[in-house]
Amino acid sequence: MEATPVPDGQYTAAVYGLIRAGRCGEAAALLSRELQRSSRSRGGLSLLGYCYYQLQDFAAAAECYEQLVAMHPELDAYRLYLAQALYKAGLYAEALRAASPLLDQPAYQGRALRLQAAVHYAQGDLAAAKSLVEEALAADGGSGAAEDPSERADAEINLGCLLYRQGRHEEASGKFAGAMQVLGYCPELSYNIALCCYATKQYAPALKHISDIIERGIHQHPELSVGLTTEGIDVRSVGNTLLLHRTVLVEAFNLKAAIEYQLHNLKAAQEALTDMPPRAEEELDPVTLHNQALINMDTQPTEGFEKLQFLLLQNPCPPETFGNLLLLYCKHQYYDLAADVLAENAHLTYKLLTPYLYNFLDAVITCQTAPEEAFHKLDDAAGMLTEQLRKLTKQIQEARQNWDDEAVKKAVNEYDETLDKYIPVLMVQAKIYWDMKNYTMVEKIFRKSVEFCNEHEVWKLNVAHVLFMQENKYKEAISFYEPIVKKHYDNILDVSAIVLANLCVSYILTSQNEDAEELMRKIEKGEEQLSYDDPDKNIYHLCIVNLVIGTLYCVKGNYDFGISRVIKSLEPYNKKLSTDTWYYAKRCFLSLLENMSKHMIMLRDSVIQECVQFLKQCELHGRNIPAVIEQPLEENRMHSGKNTVTYEARHLRALMYKIVGWTA
Repeated sequence: MEATPVPDGQYTAAVYGLIRAGRCGEAAALLSRELQRSSRSRGGLSLLGYCYYQLQDFAAAAECYEQLVAMHPELDAYRLYLAQALYKAGLYAEALRAASPLLDQPAYQGRALRLQAAVHYAQGDLAAAKSLVEEALAADGGSGAAEDPSERADAEINLGCLLYRQGRHEEASGKFAGAMQVLGYCPELSYNIALCCYATKQYAPALKHISDIIERGIHQHPELSVGLTTEGIDVRSVGNTLLLHRTVLVEAFNLKAAIEYQLHNLKAAQEALTDMPPRAEEELDPVTLHNQALINMDTQPTEGFEKLQFLLLQNPCPPETFGNLLLLYCKHQYYDLAADVLAENAHLTYKLLTPYLYNFLDAVITCQTAPEEAFHKLDDAAGMLTEQLRKLTKQIQEARQNWDDEAVKKAVNEYDETLDKYIPVLMVQAKIYWDMKNYTMVEKIFRKSVEFCNEHEVWKLNVAHVLFMQENKYKEAISFYEPIVKKHYDNILDVSAIVLANLCVSYILTSQNEDAEELMRKIEKGEEQLSYDDPDKNIYHLCIVNLVIGTLYCVKGNYDFGISRVIKSLEPYNKKLSTDTWYYAKRCFLSLLENMSKHMIMLRDSVIQECVQFLKQCELHGRNIPAVIEQPLEENRMHSGKNTVTYEARHLRALMYKIVGWTA
């Protein structure tokens, strides 16, 4: 930031005026320029360190205080400021060394102990942190208890943080609530209570505390531009000021995004991230960067991987980064990259991954080279988890018999958490045989787990899919698909298009044509209503249902009807043509052309003419539509001119002309 020229004699007043107005960036620029002339100015260095600290540039602040400690070793205040800046910069060993001499100074002993406790807490050494907190409490109170209520509240907050890390969330919440009664409303404490509620899955009270923080932040500091980015208003960055830090708005919005993400409200989670005070990307804190990567992974996978890879190299980084990056690599089938990251970060494996998650990732990666070995690893994990589920089921029954609501609640929560671990293990086991197209074995695996999973949505959906794929169990597939659809019947478009398509096909193949037609009418009405509410939104549900039905007829050899159904499903082209719909359509056309080239089928000229006109329309409307969504980390990218629906449609049309002997 360029410093404004200051008239002679007004330098001190200008600096203090800028700091008083909260313009620490400009003050820092002015001080930096002045210190080039007089580098040993104690007042200038002290103010510059203060400005950098306010701007949360803690490394730069530490440099200033390091110079001041060297110039004035007799002033312990600078040593404390140096230790605080180093701690905030994540330089924990250096912070401990800087704070050590202060332990012998009665005036600074309590603060130095609390700072060292914070360092050990950040490093995960909870025993050392607790010991130091208790020692600081004794040092402040002189007789084992702090006499100053604010210092007692500070000690309670520290103990609350320790309890939180130990998983004793309700006790921690009580400590924070007690401290707030002494200190009055404090956004940091309100956030801590919300975090405890989040950890115990009490999302409603957590959102209430978050709402209080946000409302107060908006009311007290309108200059922080909360919510303007979501509304599409272009606003300047508010920077990483200490004011922003004290409002806890960034933390509150991140927690709100996490809760909405857990509740599968992806749009609300994305809005929570854009609602927070605007900052430039280079100013974003690690937690915000992590949440942006995770929540926008479906639409911006390349950027998401870049952010997570960048965070993994930072110290410190959100502890969830390591596990989430590995899981996302596996989800996108980058198994080699996942294996490399595991090998390169062995020190993080034991620190940041639970034994369950490590064993799960190890099995998923092993699937690619040794599926049998992976299956046995997964089977061992599944066996342990089913044993836990049986024990918890017994605990729930006993607690209900004893009318112990608290024990029931605790056991049910543990059961749900264990089931959430069991389902992914089960699905990876099933996928091993699914990839081999051994659907009978997949069904057998699912049936073994019916004792625990029969009410789980993911399990029911995958059972439906595997029954559908066996081609002789359509009635059984209907019995699983129907409850899923009926659950969302009033909002039919909330159901996945492929589920609706498979249910329609199952109806048709079991001669329940009226049910299929009724479902398609329901989808059509839903699309009409959504088009009325949001005319610019493209909806593909009915299109995909018709495409799947058309594909079914093509597979059965009825190309006249099947291709006509495919063509009509994509009208109007400007609304229905997309990468996904083109994928289904082109498969039918490739199958048609293959059979025509082998002289296995003959088409009427009118149908061929209809096909040509369809492909011309796809050429016209497909210029900016990718034919294939490339993998986010793909090194060898397709030629941009070839990866379009237009290019592929033109190629198919040329093949059709060649096979039927027409000229363009």
